[in-house]
Amino acid sequence: MGLEIIVGIKWVPNTTSVNIDPKTGTLIREGIPSVVNPHDLTAVEMALRLKDRYGGRVTAISMAPPSAIAGLEHVIGMGVDRGILASDRVFAGADTLATSYVLAKVIEKIGDYDLIIMGHETIDSSTAHIGAQVASWLKLPYIYYAKEIDYNEKEKSIMVKRILENAFEIYKIKLPAVVSIAMHTYEPRRIKISNKLRAKMENLIQVWTSKDLDIDVNCAGLRGSPTVVSAIDFVPKVPRKNEIFNEKDPRKAAKWLIQKLIEEGLLDP
Repeated sequence: MGLEIIVGIKWVPNTTSVNIDPKTGTLIREGIPSVVNPHDLTAVEMALRLKDRYGGRVTAISMAPPSAIAGLEHVIGMGVDRGILASDRVFAGADTLATSYVLAKVIEKIGDYDLIIMGHETIDSSTAHIGAQVASWLKLPYIYYAKEIDYNEKEKSIMVKRILENAFEIYKIKLPAVVSIAMHTYEPRRIKISNKLRAKMENLIQVWTSKDLDIDVNCAGLRGSPTVVSAIDFVPKVPRKNEIFNEKDPRKAAKWLIQKLIEEGLLDP
């Protein structure tokens, strides 16, 4: 039978280009290049390794504007079987609580699943909330900082190895369950162009709106977000000096560099 796995991904702005709307306190996404959150790619890799080992199917889900279809195409290129995008203006401006609510509703609509895998955190907010909050909405057991997962098909359970600062913990959990993967645990595999083409040719990505889900609009988007950005302070850019010292003698170059560092107060004379 294998495992029915759901993996969450987020379509995040390039962190070097993030801008904040000073009125709403939310990210300005329009015109900004985006990528699949790198820590979610680690979760995708874990899901695909479990699929390779035990069989089954991997479904990627995301809540984002329509442009995030490109992110779902990317993970399908890695080997994910299908993608579901929750996209609606009602979902805009959501904090982690409202986002996790919508994702939980997507998972409820999917219905047939054994394991939900999330990345540890996202590079645009670094809250590490989503896995725990999705588990809370669905009333499922949750393990974070996971490094290894083994599946027992007969018992319908998993053994999870969780990494701590100087030790490991081993948990046995009955499925279904939610697991967040420790960052940098696995190197994501490369995409295959044939898989990406299949995503388009076989319509492997569905877009669900609030009308497709059993959504309470008071729990979604800005309306369902208790987090409030009360004020924003913009830090001015620090002026940087650029100097080039063309010297082939490494000793002279080193002396010049040390003198410059002393002048800037970065080294004691």
